[in-house]
Amino acid sequence: MKIAVAGATGVVGRQVGDVAVERGHEVVPLTRSSGVDLTAGAAVADVLAQRLGGVETVLDLTGTTAQSERGASAFFGAVTQALLAGEQAAGVGHHVALSIVGIDGSASGYYRGKQHQEHLVAAGATPWSVLRATQFHEFAEQLLGFVRIGPVSVVPVMLSQPIAAREVAEALVDLAEGGPVGRAPDLAGPEEVRMDLAARRVARARGMRRRVVRVPLPGAAGKAMRSGALLPKGDGPRGRQTFEEWLGA
Repeated sequence: MKIAVAGATGVVGRQVGDVAVERGHEVVPLTRSSGVDLTAGAAVADVLAQRLGGVETVLDLTGTTAQSERGASAFFGAVTQALLAGEQAAGVGHHVALSIVGIDGSASGYYRGKQHQEHLVAAGATPWSVLRATQFHEFAEQLLGFVRIGPVSVVPVMLSQPIAAREVAEALVDLAEGGPVGRAPDLAGPEEVRMDLAARRVARARGMRRRVVRVPLPGAAGKAMRSGALLPKGDGPRGRQTFEEWLGA
């Protein structure tokens, strides 16, 4: 199978590429470094039409540093619309998007952007699947770099059920290999973890000389992070690797 991956250089994108190749698939990266700017509007149409020739499934794993609703919605809107238009022109039969568990219960601008992305995918002409996953184990290390003041990393108090990026990649390739399912069951890790504590564990394990200061973020978005709104609800698939196992590996 020929699979196109938007966001192929990201944490999950790299893992998806590895899993897909291991299973004998051909991977077509859709990234700026490969000459595809999915935010370029009409300018990307001809490039996509060429790159998606013979592609059966497109995986959208893109992300943005924009945290405002306006910025995140603009990014995910542009990328999704470009991909859907390219898929229709090339006859692609399946669009798979990666989203985040709990976005309906958070006032975060970024999560509102992800909701916008999901709505566009569902309303598009390409048959689709959306997989919501919890934060990755790698997110704990990313948190150390979001707000840095000298040797101090300011990390929000956040309850999650993190999962290995490799396991998310395996689930995404499973979806690519199957037919469109619409909204797939939420995917989460095996146990609840407070991410500020996880960030502190990463700093110690990596030998970073950083002091982690936990801060409860104000407002509805901060309350959602602390209260467990980003945890999976009900039954669903669960990852195997715990955070401590990932850290030790």
